[in-house]
Amino acid sequence: MSPLEEIHNMPIYQKAEQIFQLTQGLIQIVPLEDEFLQETVVKFMAENAMLIPVKIAGAEGGDLYDLRMENAAIIRKAARELYVQAGSLRFAEGIRDKDYIELLRNTIEEFRLLFVDWVAGFDQWNYIKDSWGLFNPPGVNAHDKDPDEDIPFNLNEFLEFGDDDDNDDDDDF
Repeated sequence: MSPLEEIHNMPIYQKAEQIFQLTQGLIQIVPLEDEFLQETVVKFMAENAMLIPVKIAGAEGGDLYDLRMENAAIIRKAARELYVQAGSLRFAEGIRDKDYIELLRNTIEEFRLLFVDWVAGFDQWNYIKDSWGLFNPPGVNAHDKDPDEDIPFNLNEFLEFGDDDDNDDDDDF
């Protein structure tokens, strides 16, 4: 199975795809004559719904803790905004099928539970220190000295391979 197929088979990714499909369906029931609703649903909600599965794939492909956490933060923001945006549509007069809105919100809640478990499974030891300090694993501080900084390395010394008086001994063989 290819890495992309593995991602597409993940429950969190499949739930993200459900959210996208439900959002696409919600777009279909928004009255065309209501410009405000069309702008809200089509532009903002569709954007958030598209972002979620893309960022899951990005987090899985990157595999580094800090990159996964960065993608997770973007996913969380998009899902929360989508939840609120869908909730605000309950008060719109032009939408006939209010049950569809609740279905989307319930699916986002199911996604949230999968998300919590998904993030808990990130490998905290597979990271590159985030010098901005947002996405470091517990115990790693952005102010900490990089552990590789204190290892002296002189390229010239490395390349000399011991060019000293010992080279004369090689002539003896």
